[in-house]
Amino acid sequence: MRFVATADWQLGMAANFLEDDARPRFHQARLDAVRAIAAIAREHEAAFVVVGGDVFESNQLDRAIVARACEALAEFTVPVVLVPGNHDPLDAASLYDSAAFASRVPPHVRVLRDSEPVEVVPGVEVVGAPWFSKRPLTDLVAGAYGPLGPAPAGTTRVLVGHGAVSTLEPDQESAAVIDVPGLEAAIAEGRVHAAILGDRHSATEVATGIWYPGTPEVTARREVDPGHVLVVEVDESDRSVAVTRVRTGRWAFATIVADLLDEADVEELAATLAALPDKERTAAWIKASGSLSTRAKARLDQVLDEARDLFARLDHWWRHYDLAVVPEQAEFTGLGLTGFAEAAVGELVASARGDHEEAAVAQDALARLYQYTQALR
Repeated sequence: MRFVATADWQLGMAANFLEDDARPRFHQARLDAVRAIAAIAREHEAAFVVVGGDVFESNQLDRAIVARACEALAEFTVPVVLVPGNHDPLDAASLYDSAAFASRVPPHVRVLRDSEPVEVVPGVEVVGAPWFSKRPLTDLVAGAYGPLGPAPAGTTRVLVGHGAVSTLEPDQESAAVIDVPGLEAAIAEGRVHAAILGDRHSATEVATGIWYPGTPEVTARREVDPGHVLVVEVDESDRSVAVTRVRTGRWAFATIVADLLDEADVEELAATLAALPDKERTAAWIKASGSLSTRAKARLDQVLDEARDLFARLDHWWRHYDLAVVPEQAEFTGLGLTGFAEAAVGELVASARGDHEEAAVAQDALARLYQYTQALR
């Protein structure tokens, strides 16, 4: 028995960190990923698809986003099971109860609203652990498998939930953390045969038979290898689980580490940026350290200004930005400055060598001045 496991679509994600012109492309990519999952299900002859929470970014979305999501869901030719997560819980404002969703959702799409086993295809039951609020006070997954006895003979049972697990969650005191040993015991006892979880955006094997599919399209720069779905095969003779990752993501969030000490280092960074593919679908953050002359800093600013026209976003990762500019008075000789202008440059040079807040402003002003004077030549 084969099925596709996915989670964390987060359709309607605001993506405020992207440039204005890039956001529509990012929104569309998330819908395209849903259509790609439908194609993967067909290609691999999957019996059904499960989505482990956070189908939508929130319960407060424009109806046009919901309508487009339902259009994408209509392309599936097998049952699709949605389990609400922390972004789209089954609370009083649930999007799943809205007219926008209820009037358009295709008949082969089912939202699980409790933990009763549901036969999605003959011989297969899905048990959901939906969220009813953004901050549950119990392990919802344990609440789902707890009342279950062993699956009936000839029946494969898949549990679908959402949330952090005890083996990876740093907050061990949280009552909502999913207890991995307890879930492993439920699998060993045959109460469930496989568990698919949402919330972690990187495809991760938690334990035998327990998987995070990750997000099908990247959402944050800290994610490790996002952009996949899982094709899961459960052997009907011994209930062993085999998983294959299939690539769906087309966007990339990159972190570039640059140690900048001279103009050659700046040119190396320029070459690194130029070599990145699909710039219109790439957001990049630069971890910069080192010390540059005003001339080299002016070249760096030029490189970044030109690259920003191509990337969905390009910026310094300011928490990891430790780049000093050490201007020399000689860099500004021969500009023909006299009187007040010459004195002002001297003051900027002196200020730029300091370690106070005004130093960065002075360094940037000198770099811009250097760029301007070079452009006039």
